[in-house]
This record gives sequence, structure tokens and C-alpha cells, in this order.
Amino acid sequence: MEKMAIIVRDDAYDKVLTPLAFAYLAAASNIEVSMLFVNWAVRYLGKGFEIAPCSHPGTDEWLASQVAKAGLPPDPREIIKALKATGKVHLYACSLASQIFGVDEHNLIPEADGIIGATWFLLEKANGVHTQYF
Repeated sequence: MEKMAIIVRDDAYDKVLTPLAFAYLAAASNIEVSMLFVNWAVRYLGKGFEIAPCSHPGTDEWLASQVAKAGLPPDPREIIKALKATGKVHLYACSLASQIFGVDEHNLIPEADGIIGATWFLLEKANGVHTQYF
């Protein structure tokens, strides 16, 4: 596999870890990864957002410590920085989700590659490419 597309829709701490880990593993295997953040997940590409709690109430601290024990940064923002540093991962904000959740060109994190339409992503990045949905 040379390319992978990942669509992330949830912002709960535990639910965003899996697509970020998949992207990191793919990049480490020299696979080019394009990620589209839709729905609530688009907030991960905006500056100053609060990380949403786990979908399992009361497990945030425990999960963060387990993630650290596994060797990943417990803060998803640090994982995003590490992904971008690989040079293999491209992070896109969905234009519709960006409008809904207030992520725009002025508050996009530096690691983001831009705000794009979902159709463009599907045709240009996910078309004929192994795609994961989270």
C-alpha cells in the first residue's frame, strides 16, 4: 500500500486515538496518509479547543496514563504534531464542519494542510485508495 485516506468524525479522546495511531503506523511504514476531519473532529485542527472527554465517563486520566505507557504522547495535539513531522501525513478540515464548528483559516493549527470540501477529498485523496472511517 502506498496511500491511505482516513476520515475522522468523532472528537472523544478515546475515539480519536485510533485514527491518529493508524496514521502514525502507516506513516512509519512509508505510506502517504491524508486525513479529513469532519463533524466534531474538525475542532482538532482549530487552535484552542478543549479535548472532549472519553466516551466512557470517568476514564480520561486512566486512558491517558495507558497511552503514555504504550509510548504515545497522551495529548492528541502532540500526536498531531508528531504525525505532521513525519512528512507523510496531510491533515484537512472539512469545509462544512469548519463552518459549523467555527474553524477557519485564522484559527487553523499550523499542522493543518487547509480547509477543503468533502467531495474534493473523496475524489482526490480517497478515490481508489484504502480508506478508513472513524
